[in-house]
Amino acid sequence: MSTPGPVVGCRLGSLDLLPPRVPAACRTQIWERSRLEWRCHEGGDPLRLLCEFLSSHGVPVGDLSTSPRVIDSSVCGAAVLLSPPSVKASPTTTVPALVAVVYEHGPRRAPDADGPARPVPGPWRGSLPGSGTGSLPGSWTGSWTDAQHARAVEEVRAAIARGDVYVVNLVGHASAPFAGDPRAALARVAALPGARYGGVLRGDGWWVASASPETLVEVSGGRAVTRPIKGTRPATAEGRAELLASAKERAEHVMIVDLERNDLGRVARVGSVRVDELFAIRRWSGLWQAESTVSARLAGGVGLAELLRAVWPGGSVTGAPKLAAIEVATRLEPVGRGPSMGAFGWIGHGPGGALTVDLGLTIRTVAIAGGRAHVWAGGGIVWDSDPQAEVAEAAAKAAPVKAALSGGRGEA
Repeated sequence: MSTPGPVVGCRLGSLDLLPPRVPAACRTQIWERSRLEWRCHEGGDPLRLLCEFLSSHGVPVGDLSTSPRVIDSSVCGAAVLLSPPSVKASPTTTVPALVAVVYEHGPRRAPDADGPARPVPGPWRGSLPGSGTGSLPGSWTGSWTDAQHARAVEEVRAAIARGDVYVVNLVGHASAPFAGDPRAALARVAALPGARYGGVLRGDGWWVASASPETLVEVSGGRAVTRPIKGTRPATAEGRAELLASAKERAEHVMIVDLERNDLGRVARVGSVRVDELFAIRRWSGLWQAESTVSARLAGGVGLAELLRAVWPGGSVTGAPKLAAIEVATRLEPVGRGPSMGAFGWIGHGPGGALTVDLGLTIRTVAIAGGRAHVWAGGGIVWDSDPQAEVAEAAAKAAPVKAALSGGRGEA
């Protein structure tokens, strides 16, 4: 289950092909020490396995309510990729449901005198980004048609009318053939404007790149923060005004903020949950998006496993009530979500040496596996959602990622 893997951290000129949120001071001098890869058929609790693996490498995640520090000074931290639970098969079966990669930092080292050689990183000697060998030789194929997507929106509206749910996030998938080395293409994805969690991770036969702007959960000094995003319009003056004025988008957004408050409240000190910012307008690539900030002080003894059980999957990609919304989405979506709509980020050294958890929600995420590139996109459905508008919104969210893979600038 825990296997050595290829060196993932490498530097090519000014481009870092690294996982999201690696500390700037470590970006030129880290290499992989060990990794955990877990797939659903292996059984067990992935969150418990993750915590045990991190703790075994001196990354203490058993109690995040204080300010723990990384115990092993040679360890920089760990990249974590966590797929959402699903009863439907992922179209990217080679991508593990959980990946955790522990990195060391420091100068190049010779083999240990009394042990096996440590992996030593070197720069990739391929083409520069923008002139790489990877390409999309064919067209994109959706796992559902626009008409099927629109019918699914109508079924969600019917479930809302019955009182089963308030809002459901529907996610679609598309794939296209991909040939050659994907590094340059994935670097363009990770560098899309507004990608707070831009980064790349790879394993045997698979690559995942994220351009996500959304924080699933961030923890530092015992304070947990989540930043749900709901509401999208084109990044024009008219689009911004329309988003601010939309009663539908604001109502959907507030429902998800309430859900996030409830999720954090399960692991928070009594009375500490607050909304620090509500419906702020941010730009991601060629889109405006509405974002809020919800925070809380963690209760004593709350570790990473308890925290993730409370907030993962993120409310903005499930709906509300969360379990009922997941059931409806699972019934309607054509394929599993794979590594999308999960978590991707960094757990390790933060400011002042204290442990920091910084995990993004894997929206705007692409996987390359089995000779194909895969993207997912969707949106929240409420009673007054227009099916054709929802189909168009999902296409607008996927467009920058598809453009980046094809060599374009990635603007919607």
